[in-house]
Amino acid sequence: MNNKLLTSLALFLFLCSITNAQNSTKNKFPLKADIETLDGIIKAYYDVISGPAGQVRNWERDLSLHHPGAFIAVTGMNKNNKPYIITQNLSEYHKSFGVPKDGFWEYEISRKTQKFGNITHVWSTYITKNEKEGPVTERGINSIQLYNDGTRWWILSWMFDRERTNNQIPKKYN
Repeated sequence: MNNKLLTSLALFLFLCSITNAQNSTKNKFPLKADIETLDGIIKAYYDVISGPAGQVRNWERDLSLHHPGAFIAVTGMNKNNKPYIITQNLSEYHKSFGVPKDGFWEYEISRKTQKFGNITHVWSTYITKNEKEGPVTERGINSIQLYNDGTRWWILSWMFDRERTNNQIPKKYN
């Protein structure tokens, strides 16, 4: 090989190593605290969705919480008082959430947990607010299904429904 070719090859390999080093430090997810305990992953689940108006959420962190095949469902009642359900993968959910025009903070206020082997189901009662310390704007229940692979927790799926006049949260979930 001639010197020019060797120099070009050496420069190429050097630039590749810099790019790989930058990417490995940039990709900081998953955070150990987010995935090592059930409490940690549920806390991260709520943290990731909460924030001020006009702020894109940290979808990279959210992806690190969810299994690659995660499934999301939103249910409720439409204007004609008929039940509806919207099912999505995580990427579709992120797109549909968009950039909120209002602040949105969601907080867990109660939890009921059922475990069997590697699977866990969490009934997580929540409240939402438009301002971090503002008044409650909504209440509902998240049904979250999780899996522990022996090294970490994964969110496999979740769905939620909001409290309404004819759909009050039962006392056992408050």
